[in-house]
Amino acid sequence: MLDFAVLGVFIPTFFFVSITPGMCMTLAMTLGMSIGVRRTMWMMIGELLGVAIVAIAAVAGVASIMLNYPTVFNALKWLGAGYLIYIGVMMWRAKSTVKLDAQSQLKVSRQTLFSQGFITAIANPKGWAFMISLLPPFINIDYAIVPQLSMLVTIIMLSEFTCMMLYATGGKSLRLFLNQGDNIKWMNRIAGSLMVAVGVWLAVS
Repeated sequence: MLDFAVLGVFIPTFFFVSITPGMCMTLAMTLGMSIGVRRTMWMMIGELLGVAIVAIAAVAGVASIMLNYPTVFNALKWLGAGYLIYIGVMMWRAKSTVKLDAQSQLKVSRQTLFSQGFITAIANPKGWAFMISLLPPFINIDYAIVPQLSMLVTIIMLSEFTCMMLYATGGKSLRLFLNQGDNIKWMNRIAGSLMVAVGVWLAVS
């Protein structure tokens, strides 16, 4: 199982990455304001399923390489560290506002909402690259991988769900907060700093 030191790094890192406004969070807020939180949960279910599949596939693939091709894994480790640092720097430099398109969501069916969330999560190449880079450093191959992966995926899904609910229920107040002053910029910088720190940790570990 994961130790508390590992969890102490992973939980805040992933939470701040999740809470930073992105495609899924903005979609949750848009739907929450236009069709209500209850119906928005169909999109959330699809997104959570997609995220879980991406996380499991990413770790399974990297774990296989880790066990069978250690030299290749070391190269991937450095590439992953570089990618995390790059993403962190880009988040530091990002200047964004939250844009909503509520009208186009008013007549969406449950199936469409589910598919929208699922496809958003599973068809995003940046999401795959992020999971491949971030998750493997927190897996210890000296212990059973399945319990560790189960714990990490559970944390990921709880973090994603919590953040989507905050966006969906926050509505106009949250939108005003995010678009006010430098609030988004500072959220991006906190998440970016954590990403850079994890990237450096991965490179030197």
